[in-house]
Amino acid sequence: MRLFALTALVMVAFAANSVLNRMAVHDAGWGPATTGFVRLASGALVLLILAIRAKGARGLRLPGAVLAAGVATLALYIFGFSIASGLIDAGVGALTLFGMVQITMFAGALWLREAISLWRWIGAGLAFAGLAVLLLPASGAAHIDPRGFAMMALAGIGWGLYSLNGRRTGDPLVATALNFALATPLALIWMLGAGDWGQGESWGWTPAILSGAVTSGLGYALWYRVIPQIPASLAAIAQLSVPLIAALGGAVLLAETPSERFWLAAALVIGGIALSLRRKT
Repeated sequence: MRLFALTALVMVAFAANSVLNRMAVHDAGWGPATTGFVRLASGALVLLILAIRAKGARGLRLPGAVLAAGVATLALYIFGFSIASGLIDAGVGALTLFGMVQITMFAGALWLREAISLWRWIGAGLAFAGLAVLLLPASGAAHIDPRGFAMMALAGIGWGLYSLNGRRTGDPLVATALNFALATPLALIWMLGAGDWGQGESWGWTPAILSGAVTSGLGYALWYRVIPQIPASLAAIAQLSVPLIAALGGAVLLAETPSERFWLAAALVIGGIALSLRRKT
């Protein structure tokens, strides 16, 4: 029961990233570059403290190529995610991100010439179909900003590549701490270039810092403690709940009511990912 509760808490934290960033960029009117910078900086602080306590300062090492790839792909994720958060609803954003991560990792498996089961082919196709449903022409509240969708899709590609690169790291906590720390200066350059510092409501600090220090920093750290204790398939299945939790959070906290089209797309994306987890062809 304790393990189940911790896993559920991590899934809520992951979903909260979509809601909190949406609150900062859309509701509080913060610039996406500023939000991304604050998220990375606060997350880096928490993760570095945890990593140093676990490994010591001398233990914070990664091969140069792995570290460079991790920083670049994390920065790509933050860039797309922060911009998209101001343009599309939290639930739609989480679903788009989730679907593109699946498709990116599927493409990575093809590139690496891994053996791919029939179910994974079907699952990737359904996930792609679900994202296509989100972009069907619609009017009114059901319309999805294509720019927001494109930016979140870019974030999904970034996170998918980040996840593929993470397979080469021996210690995920140390890798995440270093990636966050070294991606922060890139976000600072982006913020200074974008010139969006100081805009929006002052309360935007709260969701931006919570997204970095709590739902990203502590959320990832807790996940790395939980994941060795549960089967890999169960860990993957648990993450299917993230878009649905984000949609619920958006409805409760942001008054964003998911459309019927969202639920159809969610069924296709989440069903596709679930099918891809089947081991038998």
